[in-house]
Amino acid sequence: MTKFAIEAIGHVASPLTDPETAPRQADEGAPGAWLVFEPRMVEGLRSLRVGQRIIVLTWLDRARRDVLSVHPRGDALRPQEGVFSTRSPHRPNPIGMHEAEITKINGVRIRVRHLEAMDGTPILDIKPVLGQMSKR
Repeated sequence: MTKFAIEAIGHVASPLTDPETAPRQADEGAPGAWLVFEPRMVEGLRSLRVGQRIIVLTWLDRARRDVLSVHPRGDALRPQEGVFSTRSPHRPNPIGMHEAEITKINGVRIRVRHLEAMDGTPILDIKPVLGQMSKR
């Protein structure tokens, strides 16, 4: 299999520290959080705006990577499904995908609302939600 080297461009600063009690999805009570980027990323952040919706790609560093089937939402009463048909963080490549709204920008720190990522989670990339990009 082909291997890739990915370098984090920042990390999440969040009040969420316990995976067992954290919301599983943003609309399940996820708090606001800061996206803290490496200083060398500042040029890449310059066109982002408050109110813009973005996709935050993270590396779910606390996830297991040897999982190919799960009980959806960890409910053992539900039949197991292949992990790729679920949103389970436990998967061969634990990449998180989170849609969030920018509420504040302060240099290399971006505040977003409703982010279910844990404190310290590495950020791989961010992208604008389609239809949100300014016309140029």
